[in-house]
Amino acid sequence: MSTPTIAIVGRPNVGKSAIFNRMVARRIAIVHDQPGVTRDRLSAPCRITDYEALVVDTGGIGSTLDDGFATQVQQEADIALAAADLIMFVCDCRDHLTPIDKTIATRLHKADVPVMLVLNKADTEKQELNLGEFAELGFSDYVFTSAAHGRGFAQLADKLNRQLKSLGATPVKAEAEPDAAPGEEPDREEVTADSPIRVAIVGRPNAGKSSLVNAILNDKRTIVSDVAGTTRDAIDIPYTRDEQKYVLIDTAGMRPRSKRDTSVEVFSAMRSEKAIRRSDICLLVIDMSAGVTQQDRRIASIIAKESKPCIIIVNKFDLYCAEAPLSARKDAVKEHIKENLFFLDYAPIAIVSAKLGEGMPSIFKSIARVQQEALNMPGTGELNRLLQRAMEMNPPGQHRVLRKRLKLFYATTAVNEKYTTIPVPTYVLFVNDKRLLTDSYAQYLRNTIRSRIKAAGVPIVLSPRSRVRNSD
Repeated sequence: MSTPTIAIVGRPNVGKSAIFNRMVARRIAIVHDQPGVTRDRLSAPCRITDYEALVVDTGGIGSTLDDGFATQVQQEADIALAAADLIMFVCDCRDHLTPIDKTIATRLHKADVPVMLVLNKADTEKQELNLGEFAELGFSDYVFTSAAHGRGFAQLADKLNRQLKSLGATPVKAEAEPDAAPGEEPDREEVTADSPIRVAIVGRPNAGKSSLVNAILNDKRTIVSDVAGTTRDAIDIPYTRDEQKYVLIDTAGMRPRSKRDTSVEVFSAMRSEKAIRRSDICLLVIDMSAGVTQQDRRIASIIAKESKPCIIIVNKFDLYCAEAPLSARKDAVKEHIKENLFFLDYAPIAIVSAKLGEGMPSIFKSIARVQQEALNMPGTGELNRLLQRAMEMNPPGQHRVLRKRLKLFYATTAVNEKYTTIPVPTYVLFVNDKRLLTDSYAQYLRNTIRSRIKAAGVPIVLSPRSRVRNSD
């Protein structure tokens, strides 16, 4: 059978996301005591069971949120319930039974799949005395947990194993223990020939990131709204196109630090930055109806700092100078991007309208091109001749403080293909003193290498190494 799905449901703020994070052994969902933080369906493989299963976290059911998303959260939860093979109904055992809990229980009794009652926030055995009150809900299969402290998860795993075995789930293959502690995201796994390309979709709020994901999937997979900040978690979405596997990472819009007015927004921004670091390639989404903003430049600088392959997605193109001829509009867009994001000059530009579903194939053609050209690099001999010639044509000036000039002894390349499907070559420069390599001269050398190789979307990374003098 296909991999069973375990849906985690319940009213807001009962600890669903904390349980989800424990079960998948990664901090994917943002955990916060503000009700309604989780809005989209999050999914990831279960890591606590002996059988393969997919865990789905849902938005809180049955509460009226103050930001207008209650109906959409309800719809997301309904979709998860409809697709679930097993349901975990989470209640807060420290609270009294609420009318919302009872309403959800009534709905779940009509489900055609097993339902397990999870009484969370049972930090001590004393709190298990509250079972009598929750017995009223009518579920015979229950377990006490404390997601904050990890209490009860061995019993939860045992119960899930019995259910998954009865569903004919596939046993998990033995694998090495992860380096990360439980609840922490492990390092990126080593890539294989079957590894998906991890694509981080980043940008400022309301640039159209979730609309772009939905247009790619041709499915209302993430909640789309014109209210800035709708997506709060970095959501991993498996996707296959033309037999190539991808993981689309839909991230929260990154507002300027001065405008992050809640701790949830701070966590969201941190999660987005982490999504950039663990991705193979970034899609930087620009709202062309507003043009490139200062925040767009800040996000672009993070991508550049992390030395990530990148494609610039010009979204809402249909709203940009709609009366002008198409070719003139495209030329103007490219000139605007080139002028304002000059430090991402290596990134191809894809012009799209997510709302109209236009331009999606161009994105994946660009990704394929970036992957194909990533390993284009000059050989060692050619690289050294290229750089020596460049330094002869434009010698480095004397350093103002050190009163010395940069000397290049040797250059080579290093490529780590172990953890990414789109490896970025590092050009290692053995020099007399790496402090003598100024930013401007480093850019000159990068431009020199760029002029020789064809590697769209891939940054030129320089790693200067000072010559080590003998101590005797």
